[in-house]
Parts: sequence; C-alpha cells; structure tokens
Amino acid sequence: MAFIDARIPVIFGSAADAGPNDALLCEGAGAPDAGRDWFLPDLAPGHPADCACCTPRNGAGQALARLMLARGRGTGLFFNRVIVVAVTGAGRAIVRQALASDPIASACFRAQPKQD
Repeated sequence: MAFIDARIPVIFGSAADAGPNDALLCEGAGAPDAGRDWFLPDLAPGHPADCACCTPRNGAGQALARLMLARGRGTGLFFNRVIVVAVTGAGRAIVRQALASDPIASACFRAQPKQD
C-alpha cells in the first residue's frame, strides 16, 4: 500500500519562484501579511530552556505555525506550498530544523527539493 504524504511542501527558492497559490516564508524582519511571513535565523527558542510549551520551537517554526493558522482560519492565503526565501546558511538551517523537530511544522509541512 502506498503512503500519501499530505503535508504541505516547503521548497527553498526565491520570491520569483512563488505562484499565486504559494505562501512565502522570508528570512529577515518584517510584518506578517496574507500568505507571507518572516523569521530571523536565531536558533534559540523564545522561552528559557526547559520550558515545556516551546523548547523545540524556533522563529521559523513559529512563522510556519502562523501561516498555517491564518490558512486554517481563512484570514490568510489558502496556499498549496511554501517557498522559503533564506539568504544565509543559518536561515536555511533554522527552517530545516523546524521541519525536522518543531511539533506543528513537522506535522503540517514537509521539505521538498526544488523542481525546475
């Protein structure tokens, strides 16, 4: 029996790669907007160590959760995939870390190689 992975694909690319049904997750500082959110490449969680509510969460995981929440509530874009615009190695690493270990990001999103 084949396994269908219904999680939303996350692709590293540029803003030019995004289509009308794609959300953007951008490295840097900015205000969340419909179908667009921002994260800073800090690997530290928002609360002190051993905080049970968010120890594994980082800025990218939190931004992905905000995108998913807005999608589910109908207050943001109903996107089919997320294009990550990460300009540094640290930015790419924090998104990969979120996809691997963040409880919400790993449940809702999956990394997918860029397809040309």
